[in-house]
Order: sequence, then structure tokens, then C-alpha cells
Amino acid sequence: PQHAWLFYPVVATSLWGVVMTGMTCMRKTDLKALIAYSSVSHMGLVVSSALIQTPNSMAAAMMLMVAHGLTSSMLFCLTNMLYERTKTRTLLSTRGMHNITPSLTNFWLIASLTNLALPPTANFIGEIQIMTTLFNWSPITITLTATGTIISAVYSLQMYMNTNQGLPSKDSEKIYPTLERELLVLTLHTLPITLITINPQLIL
Repeated sequence: PQHAWLFYPVVATSLWGVVMTGMTCMRKTDLKALIAYSSVSHMGLVVSSALIQTPNSMAAAMMLMVAHGLTSSMLFCLTNMLYERTKTRTLLSTRGMHNITPSLTNFWLIASLTNLALPPTANFIGEIQIMTTLFNWSPITITLTATGTIISAVYSLQMYMNTNQGLPSKDSEKIYPTLERELLVLTLHTLPITLITINPQLIL
């Protein structure tokens, strides 16, 4: 659009926010806060893409909003299920859940991989489109978008490993197994993500 140069400071600020909130996620020990800051980071990409105001950038922003909305909701559900069992959201106190609730671990893996935009998930489609449109608009943006993507992968894997890998705590014997209602809620998050991944035209 005309006077597109006016958007440079706002886009630069949004992308810088992606990097800074991502680095904040790497330092968070509270699981709920980590996921919340992760959403802020992803919305920085959405804002940057929406400001370009091209058909491709708007479609990419819509794709990432829907995909991350489902992913973030799923992560918050998993966090609450973990809190109901351990009464803590501290990462260092929630290790070894794969030995106790293997079904939830599978959903943790799905949510973490979609959060880091693993190909060919819907999140990946949205992020790669945003990176492409931003690069076409201004090649220098690739430095911030690539850095943000790498940081996102780091804290997403860190989140998964700290909640599911390692040895469980001494109180793990008191933790009850996965409930059917919990599996239903998580499945209802996974199905839309899978459908959008298979057929992105549902959003695009």
C-alpha cells in the first residue's frame, strides 16, 4: 500500500518483541507463564504480517492465529491437568510424567511440536508464509524471524523435556492416571489442527 514505509518501525518493533519474548520464555520456570509469553511471541509475527496488508500476508496471519490458538489452548489444558496432579507449575518439579501418564505425554509431544512449527503442521504453514511475505517486503526481516523461530524451537523442546523426561518425583505414586474427559478435550484440540494441516485451504 501507499506510504508502506510508515509501517517499518511498527513491524521492526513487533519482530523485536518476538525475539525478546522468546528469550523470556527460555528463562521462565513457571509453565503457565512460559505458554503465555509464547503466545505473545507468536502474535508478534501475526501483527507484522497483518501490517503488510497483502492477500498473502493476511492469509498467513489468519492461519497462524487459528493454528496457534488451538495449540496454545491445548498447552494450557495440559498444564492444568499437570497442575491438578502435582499441585505445582514449576518445571523442575514436574519431571518424569511419561512414566506415569503416557497418554498425556503423547499430547504434550504433539502440542510442543506444533508450537515450534514442525513441518508440515498448520503452525509451520502459517509461519513459513509469514516469513516469506516479510522477506519479500523487506529482506532484512529474515534475521529477526529466523532468530525467533530458532528460539521458539528451543523453549518448546525444553518445555516438553522438563515436563515428561527424566525421573519422576517421590510423590509420583499418588498421581492418578489419565481420565476419559481429559483425553476427549485433548482430542478435540488435536483433530482441528490435523484437519488444517491436511487441508490448509480450510483457512487460506
